[in-house]
Amino acid sequence: MKQEITIEIVDHIDASQVYGELSHPNSGGICVFVGAVREFTQNEQVIALEFETYKAMAIKEMRKIAEEAYAKWNLNRVVMRHAVGNKGVEEPVVVVGASSGHRDACFEACRFLIDTLKDRVPIWKKEIFKNKSVWVSATP
Repeated sequence: MKQEITIEIVDHIDASQVYGELSHPNSGGICVFVGAVREFTQNEQVIALEFETYKAMAIKEMRKIAEEAYAKWNLNRVVMRHAVGNKGVEEPVVVVGASSGHRDACFEACRFLIDTLKDRVPIWKKEIFKNKSVWVSATP
């Protein structure tokens, strides 16, 4: 039997595996959000993003968020996965997803998962440009 809630901090995200993790016989809806490194921010070209975290605390907070969503929207499965380390343009850095009996619940849950992760989980992001790098808040 698959795990109902999957929480991970990883070095690399394979977004193609998420559908299989969220699939469930009682799920008529599966929603997935994938966050990736974009090439420009505020008209400056980004070379890469670097992510750091306090892993034990991040996992604990991600589990709380997933359990809140699981209960609130009566979900069948939840996935929350964030990458750490240096990530290049177009590389996925975060993936969250939810599956439920109907689409409204998984749409709402998926939005809650990513917004709440960015608000509460201690993961720090550094933007690396050609001539400088800056640490930025999770929510620009």
